[in-house]
Amino acid sequence: MKLRFAVLLVFVGGAVGAIAREFLMLFVPTLPHGFPLDIFVANVVASLLIGLSAGRYKRKIISDGWHLMVTTGIMGGLSTFSSFAYATSVLIKASMTSALVAAAYVLISLVMGYVAAVIGMKIGGMRTESSPRR
Repeated sequence: MKLRFAVLLVFVGGAVGAIAREFLMLFVPTLPHGFPLDIFVANVVASLLIGLSAGRYKRKIISDGWHLMVTTGIMGGLSTFSSFAYATSVLIKASMTSALVAAAYVLISLVMGYVAAVIGMKIGGMRTESSPRR
């Protein structure tokens, strides 16, 4: 794949992912005590879809370009480590209760992100009727 085409795929995918994240930020509420549900949802959904894309790619069901656009572009635009880190630091500084919420947020985010990625890889790796056979 040519470098220009790869950059274009990431660029287009990143725009789609960033727009999706903005919609999530607008419509998903923050929970009591400041738990940033919007960031949590964005990161867990991105983990699931990266796993799904990786599983499909490993089975050679999707192309290099599609995989690059989805994983680096769309999911890179949707997921947001910087917002995750910022929200955690704001919670830690706010109060003791908020610091406990921050600790729970970090733990739940890591566990659910991992679980979502594994589930995505399992679903993505499943053989379907139209899956190529090796």
